[in-house]
Amino acid sequence: MDTFDQQHIWHPYAKVPNPIKSHKVLSVEGVYLNLDNGKCVIDGMSSWWSAIHGYNHPVLNQAVVEQLEKMSHIMFGGLTHQSAIDLAKTLVAITPEHLTKVFFTDSGSVAVEVALKMALQYWHNQGQLSKQKFITIRGGYHGDTFGAMSVCDPDNGMHHLFSGSVAQQYFVKSPSVVSVDEALVDLETTLKQHSKAIAAMILEPVIQNAGGMRLYNPQYLLKAKTLCERYNILFILDEIATGFGRTGELFALDYVDVKPDILCLGKALTGGYLTLAATLTTDKVSATVGTLMHGPTFMANPLACAVANASIELLLNSPWQDNIARIEKHFYSELSPLKQHDKVADVRILGAIGIIEMVNDIEVEKTQNQLIDNGVWLRPYGKLLYTMPPFIITDNELLIITNAIKTIVNK
Repeated sequence: MDTFDQQHIWHPYAKVPNPIKSHKVLSVEGVYLNLDNGKCVIDGMSSWWSAIHGYNHPVLNQAVVEQLEKMSHIMFGGLTHQSAIDLAKTLVAITPEHLTKVFFTDSGSVAVEVALKMALQYWHNQGQLSKQKFITIRGGYHGDTFGAMSVCDPDNGMHHLFSGSVAQQYFVKSPSVVSVDEALVDLETTLKQHSKAIAAMILEPVIQNAGGMRLYNPQYLLKAKTLCERYNILFILDEIATGFGRTGELFALDYVDVKPDILCLGKALTGGYLTLAATLTTDKVSATVGTLMHGPTFMANPLACAVANASIELLLNSPWQDNIARIEKHFYSELSPLKQHDKVADVRILGAIGIIEMVNDIEVEKTQNQLIDNGVWLRPYGKLLYTMPPFIITDNELLIITNAIKTIVNK
C-alpha cells in the first residue's frame, strides 16, 4: 500500500487518511487489472461501468494516437474540430430522431447540470418565471455537483448531509419500490398541485443506479412522459450509466421508445478512455433557450471526441446484443439461485448488470480482499454486491466473477 496515497490523496467517497486500502494498479489489459502485489484480477466494474471494450484496446489506442498527432486540445469557444463534428453527427443519428442538438461537457454530473440549466432557461425565456423546481422519483442518483445533488434521493442518498444547502425539489414514489400505478398516482397528484413551479422531470430510465441499483417497469417512462406533457413539464432522461448497451438496449429508453426533451450521456461514451459527456435536446428547446451560459474549458476535447467516435463504431460493428444476452443469461444461471440464501435480500439482473442485495451491510475492505484473492475486482457499497463487466468478457471470466460472488455470499 502506498503510504503517501493513503495519507494525502482524497479518493471518492472516502476520507483522508483512508482507512480502506487502495490497491495500486500497474497496468491493464483486456478485462484484467495487474496489481502491484503481483495479482491479476478481472475488473467486474468496467471502471465504474465505462470500459465496455475492456482495456488497452488497439482500435481505441490508435484513435487517441492519431488525434494526438493532430492536436490534443483546443478551446471550443469560437473554434471547432472534425472529431466533435463527427461525434455530434453520430449521437444525433443513434438517439431518438427528435434530438438534434448536442452540448458537450466533460463529465456526467456536468451533463446533468447543463440539462437542468436548459430546462430553467427554456421556461424563463417564455416568461414562466415560477418554473424553478424539478421533480424526480426517490432513490435516484444524478451526480455529485450541486444541481445534480438536489435531484438525488434526499433521505437515503449519499448527499443527505447537503440537504439544507441544495435547492429543494419535489420527490415522488419510485416504481422500483411501489407498483407503476401507485407511483403514477403519486406523480400526477404532485404535478396537479405544483406544475406551475416545476420546470422538468428527471429520471434514470429502467434502472436506478448508484442510488440503490433498483429496476423498474419501463412502462412507467411512457406514462410519466405523457403526464409531463399534460402538465407542461419538460422530460429529462439521464442515460449516463445506462447508455451504449449496458441494459441490453443501445439506450434504456429504447425499451419503450420514449422520447425525452433532453437526454444526458456519459461514462461508456468514450469506452472508458477519457472523460466526456453530452446533453442532447430538441430544436424547440434549443431555439427557446438561445444562448446557454455554460462553457467547460475542456468542452469537446479532441482526444475524448476521437476515442468516443472509435468506441461507438467499435460497439455498433460488434455483436454487442449477443454479448449482452450471453452475459445476462450467465447471471440468471449463476446468480439467481442466490435469492434463496438467507443472507441475500434480493437478486436483480438486467443486461450486463448483476446485483446481489444482502440482508446486512457489507464489510467493504474485507469483502474486496476476499474478492481479490478470488481473482476479481468489485466495489460493493452498503448492502449491494454487484457487477457490470466489460462486454468483451468471456464465459470463463464471467464464471470467475460469479464464483467469487458466491464465495462471498456463502462465507
